[in-house]
Amino acid sequence: MASYREDYASFRWDIPEYYNFGVDVVDRLAQDEGRLCLRYMSQDGAVRDYTFREMAQASDRVGHALRSAGVQRGESVLLVLPKLPIWHQAMVGVLKIGALAIPCSEMLRERDLLYRANHSKASAIITTPELSHVALAIKDRAPHLRVLFTTAPQEGFLDLAAAMAAAPEGSPAVRTRSDEPALCYYTSGTTGEPKAVLHLHRYPIGHRVTARYWIGLAEGDLFWSTSATGWAKAAWSVLFGPWELGVATFMYGGRFEPRRHLEILRDQPITALCAPPTEFRLMVKEDLSQYPMPHLRTAVAAGEPLNPEVIRLFRDATGITIRDGYGQTETVCIVANHPELPVRPGSMGLPTPGHDVQVLADDGVELPAGEVGDVAIRDDAPSIFAGYWHADEATRATRRGAFYVTGDRAYRDDDGYFWFVGRADDVIISSGYRIGPFEVESALVEHPAVLEAAVVASPDPDRGEIVKAFITLRAGTEPSEALARELQEHCKRVTAPYKYPRAIEFVESLPKTTSGKIRRVELRQKEWAKKDL
Repeated sequence: MASYREDYASFRWDIPEYYNFGVDVVDRLAQDEGRLCLRYMSQDGAVRDYTFREMAQASDRVGHALRSAGVQRGESVLLVLPKLPIWHQAMVGVLKIGALAIPCSEMLRERDLLYRANHSKASAIITTPELSHVALAIKDRAPHLRVLFTTAPQEGFLDLAAAMAAAPEGSPAVRTRSDEPALCYYTSGTTGEPKAVLHLHRYPIGHRVTARYWIGLAEGDLFWSTSATGWAKAAWSVLFGPWELGVATFMYGGRFEPRRHLEILRDQPITALCAPPTEFRLMVKEDLSQYPMPHLRTAVAAGEPLNPEVIRLFRDATGITIRDGYGQTETVCIVANHPELPVRPGSMGLPTPGHDVQVLADDGVELPAGEVGDVAIRDDAPSIFAGYWHADEATRATRRGAFYVTGDRAYRDDDGYFWFVGRADDVIISSGYRIGPFEVESALVEHPAVLEAAVVASPDPDRGEIVKAFITLRAGTEPSEALARELQEHCKRVTAPYKYPRAIEFVESLPKTTSGKIRRVELRQKEWAKKDL
């Protein structure tokens, strides 16, 4: 505990006036010609290593390609890419030219991508031929979208590979201020469309704390984060945090399969692992004695609280204790179980250095140990988002005095450890994905059989939570298992597949307030009450 207390007390942020991750990190590390940056394994098992010099040069070529196509500093670029090295190269290239990088999940559907394109006034999309149909479907309804790149030849698109090959030598980088917009994530809320979380060029610096004080990365590590590329966790865990410390990352291009992931941990020299609790829950169901992990020395979980039993099973088999960390799309890791401290299973941990995290009452007063309140962080760290883009009122609603209020509820014990209680809103966190009820409800009510729909989180032993829909049907329509399956498939078609309701209950009516608003809280409480029966 002494070293943590000393680190926390002595920590000071050092934020330069000008900063660009592509220049100040990737290009700097590229001076060491052979330094490993990325090890990529394709789904068929082929492995390719990339040095920081190769990454710097490739990102330069992406920047030149975008610039030659007319993308200007400050314009938005949507990155709709799966787990491929071009994702890293494109992210860094966009940052180098001072454009705004917007990572998008490959699972987004037409409606999702159209909203992001128009809200951000995106001028360009980079995608693959396999995903290009979504970009083609929206291009005529997104008036600012004028540059469409695919990673290989595709009709109707510019060929990014050819443009990179024709790019001139040298860097296209501009000098960006550390307080200049750099990156935007779209994250689901309880009502309305997804919120645009805007981060500045100083944001990657904040992830030095994530990498050092939570994951515990050090020189010589090979770090694997299993996150998909469209999510905030991917940007910080396979780019910003590790590379800020000069640590190489590993990426696997295939889908999650417990045995396959365990084979990789057995066969590859991976020393540090970050995965969502759902993946750990499924991996510990396998016979871990068949998968020795000789190189692994540290493992962390993020996205939702991890069950103590899963921590125990993994530790018994590997000798490694999985350490929870807490952060948001709007922040870096602000509370964590630190590498040098004993884990208290079920606890969020202690605040990371550089962050004043408190539990506040509604009036902004700090609450004593044992009392449940709002998790809040003093809004003076470079790791806190700049605000919700084009949504000043929503940004102001998250501030309470000098603090950013996260929307989560917790309490602290007498030693300062935080313990998660629940969300203050209705956002569903399933398998690490953050899902807004409104998005799923909107998809459901498009179906001709649905009159009304309410979506809540329902407890699940593997995913933590699943999406459950309560549905009232139009007159003359009868509930059935076949209809439930039809509604699930409908949701998969019109919005990202991970959002579909895994459970559906047909009801005569939905609970509502006197003003007519659906009381999701009542439905959610009933679902979670079943867990204790």
